[in-house]
Amino acid sequence: MTAIIGLFTDLIPRGGVQRASRHVAAVTSKFAAERGITPRFLSLNDPQGLHSLRVGTLEFSVSGFAGNKIQFARAALKAAGSDPALVIALHPHLAPIVWMMKIRNGKVRSVIFTHGVEVWKPLPWPRGSALRCADLILGPSTDTVRHLIEDQRIAREKVLQLPWALDPEFEARVAASALYMRPPGFPQSGRVILAVGRWDRHEQYKGADTLIAAMLQVLETSADASLVLVGDGDDRPRLEQLAREHGVSERVHFLRDLNLEQLFASYANCDVFALPSSGEGFGLVFLEAMAYGKPVIGGAHGGIPDIVEEGVTGHLVPHGDVDRLAGVLASLLLNPVQAAAIGAKGKERVERKFSFTHFQTELEKILDANLRT
Repeated sequence: MTAIIGLFTDLIPRGGVQRASRHVAAVTSKFAAERGITPRFLSLNDPQGLHSLRVGTLEFSVSGFAGNKIQFARAALKAAGSDPALVIALHPHLAPIVWMMKIRNGKVRSVIFTHGVEVWKPLPWPRGSALRCADLILGPSTDTVRHLIEDQRIAREKVLQLPWALDPEFEARVAASALYMRPPGFPQSGRVILAVGRWDRHEQYKGADTLIAAMLQVLETSADASLVLVGDGDDRPRLEQLAREHGVSERVHFLRDLNLEQLFASYANCDVFALPSSGEGFGLVFLEAMAYGKPVIGGAHGGIPDIVEEGVTGHLVPHGDVDRLAGVLASLLLNPVQAAAIGAKGKERVERKFSFTHFQTELEKILDANLRT
């Protein structure tokens, strides 16, 4: 037993799944090295060849296969023949390959990570059957764990919750944000409601349209308020048209292609973060906003209630409830002292429960418990 094999969809692009994958790879690489075990990571969709990546001070390498499923599967099956100590997969869609690895080597133990919406409906064969054959399945939120048990029919004793975390360097970035310039198009005055996401047609569940609709009521009590939507996607033209139809287009700003410094400056200069989504498996953007001490508003669905405590670190609203959303937005904008107190509690919660150090400790426990000896 000389290796821990890690299977990934991709690690290089920006995105929540990719960031979570990098965190797992970094911690697993360190864990393996400390035990004299070689980590070998394979990525289906990253560019062909060997890539070196870093998370904080932790470095690791991954072999990319540029979307070639056959080569990726062959490499995974070959790795199974080396009698690895553990196989991990960072997406349930990779479960069939893990299943084949276990068929080739019946002694292989496996851990599969899930993220959210992809397991909220029963997976078709062979993904569902393969997922049920894993030794342990992890979900980032209480709701995703429930879906694994109820919809994927995973035995309760094979499911465990492991929340995602912020990047280890995020605290330093928060401290440095005062030096970052607001991105072009970001309001220079007034109160700002911020939302960050992908505005794609298949992700309309994020609730950007509800935010736009709520602005008409918000402006009745906070005439200087603006809504900033950071992100892009094929649903953006519809959202822009919706802002015009509601007569709030001058108060709704769409920003795209922001670099990290511009994104952090957006968090630092907003008054409220809001994403009334119905389909978040977890919601890293909420952690980011809370780390900046901002009160947050999320949908009362999915993994968001695990992060946002109603009335303590923010508010939870039913998806599509324009009146409720407008009411809590107006309340936070009109009561900055209360909003600051809520934001401070959110910041403390992130530091206590969602730091990278906490994630690393919990993942190392899981790896240690599942490492075949």
